[in-house]
Amino acid sequence: MNSIRARVLALLLAMLAFAAGVMGTVTYHNVLAETEALFDYQLRQMALSLRDQGEIAPDQAGALADRELDFVIQIWSADGQTIYASRPHDELPARALLGFADVSAGKQTWRTFTVLRGQRVIQVAQPRQIRQRLAAGAALRSVAPLVGIAPLIALLTWAAATRVLRPLRSVARAVREREPQSLSPLPTAKLPDELSPLVAALNGLLGQLAQAMDTQRAFVADAAHELRSPLQALKLQIRLLERAEDEATRAEAVRALAEGVERSAWLVEQLLVLARNEPGAPPLPTARVDLAEAARSALAATVPLAVSRGSELALQADEPVPLQGDAGSLAVLVRNLVDNAVRHSPPGARVEVRAVLDAGAPLLVVDDAGPGIPEAERERVFDRFYRRDPGAGEGSGLGLAIVRTIAARHGATVTLGDSPQGGLRASVRFPAAA
Repeated sequence: MNSIRARVLALLLAMLAFAAGVMGTVTYHNVLAETEALFDYQLRQMALSLRDQGEIAPDQAGALADRELDFVIQIWSADGQTIYASRPHDELPARALLGFADVSAGKQTWRTFTVLRGQRVIQVAQPRQIRQRLAAGAALRSVAPLVGIAPLIALLTWAAATRVLRPLRSVARAVREREPQSLSPLPTAKLPDELSPLVAALNGLLGQLAQAMDTQRAFVADAAHELRSPLQALKLQIRLLERAEDEATRAEAVRALAEGVERSAWLVEQLLVLARNEPGAPPLPTARVDLAEAARSALAATVPLAVSRGSELALQADEPVPLQGDAGSLAVLVRNLVDNAVRHSPPGARVEVRAVLDAGAPLLVVDDAGPGIPEAERERVFDRFYRRDPGAGEGSGLGLAIVRTIAARHGATVTLGDSPQGGLRASVRFPAAA
């Protein structure tokens, strides 16, 4: 039974049935006891009335002899002789106990009340079976209204449960009827307190999905725009290669084509790295890695670029710098920072990289001798495809965006400042190990 309404109804009806059973049982026994007490009171009053009356008049004796009466009056003398019996009976009580008593006579039991008046014993008796039947009838009649109203209570309970769960059905209908591409928040007006957290959580999830889809659409649009220029350049270079008339022109066209393919491959690689580290991407496989080793690997991959520009790479990582993370992603982070430093530094400049523990926290610092970044633009350069000077350099505008994305997935922060070498200092501080 997975229906909430069915569960609520079953629980409420079970509680009502239990309550009705308890109330019915208590009422039945109470009415039974009160009826028994009333019958005892009648016996006592009748016996006391006969005692005070002194004798039974003939007309009264005729009335008491009516066989439809359910009680019998007997009077004995002091020596046990029967003086009077209201009516003949095969199994009348043959003995008398003063006060109330249950006396067995033959196959039935009599409820008796006996008083003593002078030399006479007066007894009023009533069959126990008749008393019980009358008492049970009175008790059942008192419980009957409760049994009769039970279906109405069940119907009202079903209606109440349906009404209470109406907001839940409204929310389900709103979710079911909306278009797949609609990520607008669900209405929250007049929702019960128990349902508000669920709708708020759904709206939060819808907001995250909308943000992720907007980010993806913007990413695809920007990627398409950025890829258009390199692809057009490749097509132009291929045409120049086809039209080359001599070996020297052909060799120059092949070199330009190779550079264009390399730039396009680098751009595609950067796009893939950024896509893998987007918000909502699968979590990184974390392990205990050495930031210093990741820095060495990244510098080794950047050596050809540094050599082509006559730049010098320096690494300060005398001791292991352990942290929890993904070695491949960390290598990409360091490589992007070093690549940017080399590309934006003048030829022959020095790029310094430090991977150290600072107050127990892993710290990566990259210093270059380039033009640096004005403080007003240091936050802007983390945007995708942003270039301070679009016409200069060979960058894709993705390097620092990738650095911040990877750092965020490792719980690290990236800050930009002024380098002692006159250029830019990029610092990545990771959380201290527990």
